[in-house]
Amino acid sequence: MKIRILTLGFVLTLLTLAGCDSTPGAVDSNGMPKELEIAVVQTENIPELTHVRQDVCKFLGKKLGIPVEMIYTNDYTGVIEALKAKKVHMADIPPFAYIIATRTFKLDPLVTLGQNGKPSTYTSSIIVNGHSNLNSMADIKARSKNLTLCFVDPASTSGHLVPRAYLNTIGLNPDNAFKQVIFAGNHLASVLAVKSGKIDVGCTTSLVFKIMLEKKMINEGDVRVVWTSDPIMAQPIVIRDDVNKAFAKKIQEAYLSINKERPDIINKYVKLFLKDTAKRSYVVVKDADYDGLRKIAAGIKDLRASQ
Repeated sequence: MKIRILTLGFVLTLLTLAGCDSTPGAVDSNGMPKELEIAVVQTENIPELTHVRQDVCKFLGKKLGIPVEMIYTNDYTGVIEALKAKKVHMADIPPFAYIIATRTFKLDPLVTLGQNGKPSTYTSSIIVNGHSNLNSMADIKARSKNLTLCFVDPASTSGHLVPRAYLNTIGLNPDNAFKQVIFAGNHLASVLAVKSGKIDVGCTTSLVFKIMLEKKMINEGDVRVVWTSDPIMAQPIVIRDDVNKAFAKKIQEAYLSINKERPDIINKYVKLFLKDTAKRSYVVVKDADYDGLRKIAAGIKDLRASQ
């Protein structure tokens, strides 16, 4: 299996190529690809995660009878642009990035990771340095003009959309309430910026803490969680609307068959983030499942993906 790193610059380069069967993301007149290309963001250097994704590609390739290639991008915008430019067929995409993308073009969600037959959820966290004298959101609100705030990526759900919406509800508009606001680029960078003291307040997902603790990137007490969101719908695996519908259904069924034929793949993936791996599986997901996040995004004035 090949692995390519797809940057936004590379997407723009691909746009200049002539359309042909060998072009990345190409489909024939029936909407069928010769090779299936799936984009995913991987700015965090976690080899075990790459290995699991390789296992998924090998499994899908055997089921579908064509090569399956995982293409790694450096940011969420790269995924959106690659899908829009039709240079990849599919993506494992964060919920907010999916919402942003479907504002301008059509994508069909196929599956997401679930538990007990229902889509899984995760949470967003606002964190501070464990040795600071910021102990609550009340402390942050009182001193915000003197504090720096770090989001993850403009198209991140748990690292931008959800915490931004929460901050607005308590009267802290990130555009003017803090001394400085930056985007770290990924969750690990956000957490490490807070740990080092370079940033006062950070946003991330609680999912990364387990990995960072196990890999000794942080120690217990290095960061303090001062706010946790309500559950967020797990990210969908999506496919372009112009891919053959019967083939898209076959891809969906291939993902669902992992549950019975290769549960070890799912367990390896879940163990990276969670202790409880019981009854985890891929489940069918629908566009309407993300309407709640759409309402959150719609309620934030002037929210843009490139913010």
